[in-house]
Amino acid sequence: MSVSDLFKPLTLLHGPAMRNRFMLAPLTNQQSELDGTASVYDHFWMEQLSQSGYALIQTCATTVEAGGIAFARQLGIHSDDHLPGLTRMATTIRSGGGLSAVQLHHAGHRANPLLGGIPAPASSDTLPGIPAISTEVVERIRDSFIAAAKRAQLAGFDGVAVHGAFGWILSEFMSPFLNDRKDKYGGSLENRARLTLEVIEGIRRECGPDFQIGWRLSIERYGLRLEELREVTAYIFDRELIDYLDLALWDSAQVVREGPFRGKTMLSLFTELPRKGVRLGTAGKIMSAKRAGELLDEGCDFVLIARAGILQRDFPLQVKADPTYDSPRLPVPAEYLRERGLSERFIDHMRGWQTFVLHGSR
Repeated sequence: MSVSDLFKPLTLLHGPAMRNRFMLAPLTNQQSELDGTASVYDHFWMEQLSQSGYALIQTCATTVEAGGIAFARQLGIHSDDHLPGLTRMATTIRSGGGLSAVQLHHAGHRANPLLGGIPAPASSDTLPGIPAISTEVVERIRDSFIAAAKRAQLAGFDGVAVHGAFGWILSEFMSPFLNDRKDKYGGSLENRARLTLEVIEGIRRECGPDFQIGWRLSIERYGLRLEELREVTAYIFDRELIDYLDLALWDSAQVVREGPFRGKTMLSLFTELPRKGVRLGTAGKIMSAKRAGELLDEGCDFVLIARAGILQRDFPLQVKADPTYDSPRLPVPAEYLRERGLSERFIDHMRGWQTFVLHGSR
């Protein structure tokens, strides 16, 4: 395939088609108001993105419960008070011709008490002195994901992306290392995957056949087992429970280092699964037009742009204008980001990434 194939439309099982193969990855930016409502910075960010050529734009990780917060100034969708700001965001994205999704997030055991978070571990052994949440609390959190999806639909979003990566609550429950429960949400793989499946199935039931559902999956750290994640993913593909899988790799070219899949790329372990009508994309150091095009050859239906989209908001338009486009080298001075519209709050967040903002730049 050539870079030009990135600009071919892509149908999804539910709702409208993607106009091309570029999806904006969900980017934590810590620029919302303290109560989770969308700020002027959120709106300006969305205004920029809406004109940047993406087929689908995901919000940052957005709290489905106040107690599930992980970051200061995290966007919220756990209250109807958040609806006006979310509605404006969805309307802005649509005005530019793209599809929209809210990434639904609960931090689980990583919820931050300093921000009002209430740690919700699957196991009593995860955090000293904090017992595992009860079955009733698990079901309440499940229902909060579903209610948040309904809220996203009311706000005018085309869909939601369920955050099942990085040790947050759905990933946590999937992990035999972090989940030693004895109820229906622990033990066997079927039980550990139950929370994720009930969330996805509940969203489909409540939001209907035209609403899009994505699922973000990571396969590194937090005691996750690659073989198990492939099995769950194969089940979800076979039943066509989602519209797209967002495979969150740190590096899209990453190779498995040990075990029965040693030497294969992590991406290939999922692209080789029969996926019926479900679409698959990946993130992970996609910094150039060339790499984005290569990923279609490697079996992806679309690509998720993260760091490259922070450096250059209209990455898809840059690629369209120049099939040899490559992102600026990291790190960059803060002023570079400032000149391209990043808020001071967003820039401060990016300073937490070791190799993104040039040390000492103001």
